[in-house]
Amino acid sequence: MLIIAERINATRKPIARALADRDAAFLQDVAKKQADAGAHVLDVNTALAPDTEKGLMVWAVEAIREAVDTPLAIDSASPDVARAGLERLPKGSAILNSISAETGRLDAMLPLVEEFETRVVALAMDDRGMPASCDDRWRALETIFARTDAAGIARDRILVDPLVRPVATNPEQAPQCLQMIREIAEKGQGAGTTMGLSNISFGLPERRHLNRTFLAMAAGAGLASAILDPLEPGLMATALAAACLTGRDDYCMAYITAQRAGRL
Repeated sequence: MLIIAERINATRKPIARALADRDAAFLQDVAKKQADAGAHVLDVNTALAPDTEKGLMVWAVEAIREAVDTPLAIDSASPDVARAGLERLPKGSAILNSISAETGRLDAMLPLVEEFETRVVALAMDDRGMPASCDDRWRALETIFARTDAAGIARDRILVDPLVRPVATNPEQAPQCLQMIREIAEKGQGAGTTMGLSNISFGLPERRHLNRTFLAMAAGAGLASAILDPLEPGLMATALAAACLTGRDDYCMAYITAQRAGRL
């Protein structure tokens, strides 16, 4: 399972302070800890404010690259900001987070996927807003897939995000997301799935129990990737165990290596 670490995000208060203060040491420490915990990709979101996001993205990418060689996911709704981040990374190394079928967004972001040869997170939504059903998600994905196929972007470069919503307020959405993960695995012609895991537990106590259980359930449904906090106790162990039990870890070598490194 591809683990995309979520901590370097401007919505987190410590990261917002580090960005505002240009505290490279703090940001680099967070990057190192996530990489050491076993994350395969580090998400980078610098959206403190529209007028500072681009400059902060450039600064953050350069600071993180000085500390770790872990691939990065450039996380921005702005094509200009996304380009600024991608320009500072080796071609073909990054993930663009994200595209959707919303008017204008696909036209603006898809050329970046082509130019920088990125993998891409595709949000399963269009102008009708957050999807409620698998049909809603497929309607958006059909638009996205038509465009990515026409551009020659292989399906295995696409990670579909079915858009997990909090179970506290949308209890019907957890089964819908699990069903969508199964359907993408069966009918996505090589496309994978990812999700912002912690969204499922928002607003509830002891969130770690929900996060770990939902991760295991999603892995069983065919989840290929997750955007999560690799420093949350037990979460990486759950991801590694799930990879073993779903046949995604040949001879359980990643699990064994993690145990030898003290990461379980």
